[in-house]
Amino acid sequence: MSSLDTVAGRFAYTEDHEAFRQTVRSFLQKEGVPHVNDWEEKRLVPKDFWMKAGEIGMLCPTVPEAYGGLGLDFGYNAIVDEEMSYNGVPAGFSLQSDIVAGYIEHYGSEEQKAEWLPKMVSGEVITAIAMTEPGTGSDLQAIRTTAKKDGNHYVINGSKTYITNGQNTDLTLVVAKTDPTAVPAWKGMSIILVESDRDGFKKGRKLDKIGQDAADTSELFFEDVRVPITNCLGEEGKGFIYLMSQLPQERLSIAVSVMASSQKAFDETVEFTKTRKAFAGMVFDFQNTRFVLADLKAKLQVGWAHLDWAIGRHLKGELTNEEGAAAKLWHTDLQWEVMDKCLQLHGGAGYMNEYPIARAWRAARVTRIFGGTNEIMKELIGRSL
Repeated sequence: MSSLDTVAGRFAYTEDHEAFRQTVRSFLQKEGVPHVNDWEEKRLVPKDFWMKAGEIGMLCPTVPEAYGGLGLDFGYNAIVDEEMSYNGVPAGFSLQSDIVAGYIEHYGSEEQKAEWLPKMVSGEVITAIAMTEPGTGSDLQAIRTTAKKDGNHYVINGSKTYITNGQNTDLTLVVAKTDPTAVPAWKGMSIILVESDRDGFKKGRKLDKIGQDAADTSELFFEDVRVPITNCLGEEGKGFIYLMSQLPQERLSIAVSVMASSQKAFDETVEFTKTRKAFAGMVFDFQNTRFVLADLKAKLQVGWAHLDWAIGRHLKGELTNEEGAAAKLWHTDLQWEVMDKCLQLHGGAGYMNEYPIARAWRAARVTRIFGGTNEIMKELIGRSL
C-alpha cells in the first residue's frame, strides 16, 4: 500500500486540506523517501531537506502571512505529520511546526516574531526546545538549568538531554530557572531563546538510540552563555504556564503521527501476508492471521474516528489538557499493539532490519515515553476525575 488513501471516511479535513496532502505526499515521495536509508546510516537528516520543504509551505503552515507563513489552521500541520509518519521520513518538522512556532506566535515579542518566524517557515532556521535534563524528565519543576540576570543579560548554565533537532538547531528555546528560590518552583521558570552561535553553548553527542536512527536527538550544554534579557520569551517566570498551555497541541501532534505509522504498519503487513507462502498457502490464509488483522483493523477504525474528533475539537479551540493527554495515551498504546502484532505476522523476517516493520517497531517504542510518559498521562487524566 502506498498512501493514507487506504483510510476511508475521514471527517477532520476539507478539500483544501486534502489538496495540500497531495502536494506534501508528492514532495516526500520525490525528496524524502528515496533518501531515508542514507539518512538512517548517517543518523541525520540534512538541512537542505528542510529548505526544500520550506519552499512548498510544509513548515509552520499556521504562521501568519505577516511573518512569511500561510496563515492556515492546525489541520495542515496534521496533514504534514500524517504524511511524514506514513512515509517514514524522520525529519523533526512537527517539533518546529507544531510546538516551537506556537510558542513564538503566542508569547514572542514583535521583534522575536519578525526575526525568527520567517526563517522557520523557509527552513533557514531549525529550532529545538530544551526541557529534559539528565536528572529530570516529566517533572519539569525539578530542572536545574539556571538563567541568572547580569545587567541587561541572562547568564545560562546547565545541561539538557534527549533534545529533538539538537544537532541541527539554530535556535533553542531553553527552559531555565530565572528564580531558583521561587515557591512553588514553577513560578521561577522562564523560556529563553538561545542562538546556536552564542559563546558557551555546545552541542554534545548525537545520542545512540534503539530506534529512529536518523531522527536528530542530542545533548546540549550551557556554560556561562550570555543572552540579552530581550531573549526571554514572553514574561519572566511564566515559562511553566506557557508550557502547560501548549500541551494539548503537542500531544495531539504525537497522536496524529503515531496513528499514521500504525496504519502504515498494518497496510504493509496485509500486503506481506498475502505474498508470503507457508504450508502450501499464504500466511494470510490462516484464520489466526485474518483474525489478528481484523482485530487491528477494527481498532484502527476507532482510532481514526477518535483522532478526527480530537482534531476537530482542537480546530475549535476546545481540546482540553486531559483530552490531549488521553489522545497521546490511547494512540501510542494502540501503536505499540499494532507494531508488535504486525511484526509477529512477519515471522523471522520481522526481526530483520531490511524489512520496514523492524524499523517501525523500533521507532515506536519511544512514543509512550516522549511528550510525557504514558504513566504521567494517566496521572493527568486521573486528576480531572
